[in-house]
Amino acid sequence: MIAQAWPVQKFDQLDSTNAQARRCAEAGEGGPLWITAREQTAGRGRRGRAWSGHPGNLAATLLMTAERSPAEAALVSFVAALAAHDVMQAFAAPGLVQLKWPNDVLIGGHKAAGLLIESGSNHDGSLWLAIGMGLNLAWSPDDSERPATALADHLAGDRIVVPTPETVLTVLDRAMQARLLQWDQAGTAAVLADWSARASGVPGPCTARLGHESVTGWAEGLAPDGALRLRLETGEVRMISAGDVFFGAIA
Repeated sequence: MIAQAWPVQKFDQLDSTNAQARRCAEAGEGGPLWITAREQTAGRGRRGRAWSGHPGNLAATLLMTAERSPAEAALVSFVAALAAHDVMQAFAAPGLVQLKWPNDVLIGGHKAAGLLIESGSNHDGSLWLAIGMGLNLAWSPDDSERPATALADHLAGDRIVVPTPETVLTVLDRAMQARLLQWDQAGTAAVLADWSARASGVPGPCTARLGHESVTGWAEGLAPDGALRLRLETGEVRMISAGDVFFGAIA
């Protein structure tokens, strides 16, 4: 059963919602607490990349306390990706929304949402998690590394108005609570199975660009810890835990 909506801190402008979540955590706030900003001046994505924000899109971070080990808590990225998928699927035309490893949301094959998970230790030894989400609702950048899109270009046939960030946050709150409950009650395997059922490019050919090398092979699926199983032409299986991955035609 979903509890009441979690509280929200709203800002017109912030450096980043994740940075504000860190400040709240370091001040003793344990959450769950949503932090949103109409505009971010220093939004960040994975691997230190800038994340372009825009009024009409949703920039939100969920601050929460994790009663799990750091390794287990890291899997919240798959939980959050499923919640973001659920939200986009609620408004987009059927069959267009997919997930890309590790936690991007695609609409029509182009990136429409990304996540940034950060964490730290509380004074009592527990972990705080900052689950940052950027959802392109009304606008998408044209200078991103990979093609991007916005929900506005893929609305279901009976929808003519792009949902507001406030409306989408309400749906996201319910979706995140439901997915966290699934994780608690059904376990990680159920979360990863749901994620895999919505995955783009897996199984299939894949190139992983790591910090010191690029490897090419066949993406077989997810390991129990969420790593991507990549079988090389030699037959060796590499577990990809971090890096840039390119599916489909070999990049």
